[in-house]
Amino acid sequence: MDVITYPSDRRPASWRAPVLALGNFDGLHRGHMCIINGAVEAARQGDRTPVLLTFDPHPREIIRPDQPPRLLMTTAGKIEALAESGLTGVAVVTFTAEVAQWDPEAFVRTVIVDWLGASEVWVGGNFLFGHDRTGDVEALGMLGRRYGFVAANVEPVLHHGVPVSSTRIRGLVAEGHVEEAAELLGRFHSIDGVVSRGDGRGRKIGYPTANLDVGDQLVPSPGVYATTARIQGRTWPAVTNLGYHPTFGASAGVLVETHLLDGGRELYGQTVRLGFVSRLRDERAFATVAALQQAISDDCERARAVFRAISV
Repeated sequence: MDVITYPSDRRPASWRAPVLALGNFDGLHRGHMCIINGAVEAARQGDRTPVLLTFDPHPREIIRPDQPPRLLMTTAGKIEALAESGLTGVAVVTFTAEVAQWDPEAFVRTVIVDWLGASEVWVGGNFLFGHDRTGDVEALGMLGRRYGFVAANVEPVLHHGVPVSSTRIRGLVAEGHVEEAAELLGRFHSIDGVVSRGDGRGRKIGYPTANLDVGDQLVPSPGVYATTARIQGRTWPAVTNLGYHPTFGASAGVLVETHLLDGGRELYGQTVRLGFVSRLRDERAFATVAALQQAISDDCERARAVFRAISV
């Protein structure tokens, strides 16, 4: 898949009359995939090139630096997840304070027309763009007629009567409702972490854990979760604790500790992608180490039951 960035890269010569799926696409949820699938199918019918057009960083990080969103997915993760989407390329606009000042026509002319030469643009029905979000689907259609491209929009996908949105999914993840978040995403919410050395306490009590440095990614609320752990292309069933070590004295920040159900292995320095399958219980303090060990054993058995149901 070709990946180009504005303003440093030129459109590949192999891209024929690109059909764009345009948006932030944080999380690549079910609604986003409807937009992408629409663009891919339209491109196939006309022997054109399907391309995702997105932004990095997320516009709100520039427009509202005091309230940046906790993203569901990094740009790199987004590109990786799109590998089997049918898209030929990804075009990334480097979002700056200058870009934030463009009115809707300036954005269309500069990016959609001059940079990409698009023949068709697909967006969500509530898509807004341009300075102060003054452009909408109707404005995009009008500009398309002016500049010679077709504008198409997809109505929001509903879940229990409510539109699927990245904001809604972020809220579910933050509250620990990972099962419902997975329903909206169409897959498990995931985070990437590099394994660092911890205090070795898990190994001492019979349950070795990989301590993950996950940076500023969006993690669920503290608790114990059944998770998948993808390591070097292979997926393992695991139990992950998010919390503060209340049994041994609270830590300063949330720790992410993962125990692989199929045995320990040397993971220091490796990248692990956790997929949050199910919340098993809240984090809590235990009076004794033996009580903690029994709770972890019970957690592992509940997690195994979860994984048997989904064949992991």
